Amino acid sequence: MKRRNFIKGSVSSAAILPFAARAQQPRILPTVGYLGAAGSVHGAGTIAFVKGLNEAGFIDGRSVSIEFRFADNQYDQLPSLPADLVQRQVSAIATAGVPSTMAAKSATSTIPIIFYVAGDPVEMKFVASLDRPGGNLTGIVNLSVELERQALVCS
Repeated sequence: MKRRNFIKGSVSSAAILPFAARAQQPRILPTVGYLGAAGSVHGAGTIAFVKGLNEAGFIDGRSVSIEFRFADNQYDQLPSLPADLVQRQVSAIATAGVPSTMAAKSATSTIPIIFYVAGDPVEMKFVASLDRPGGNLTGIVNLSVELERQALVCS
């Protein structure tokens, strides 16, 4: 009888142990990198980025972790910042501006990069086309500069 109780107890413990071990481990949040050549976490673009994530249900520290990197207009330091994000294995990199996007593109061809740039991303070789970007880059484009150039050429 004692042997049966021992076996039952052992089997029960073996079945419960994986659940107990999992419950004690901290939850690892997906990490999003944010890369800017200039700015800070208090800048308007950064605040808008975080607000957009919040509205989509991604709250920093709860459902996602955000790693901010800024070059403070020191463009020679820009290549090391996305390399650090790649080393930290972020899930995606958001970039603000052309220099940041170029640096991120040089750092990885596998991690998704979401950019915000003024100008034509096809001309800058960030994407293959606007309707089918291809690769690991996609984003938001402000074409007002391009449209102004076209208007000047036509007039």
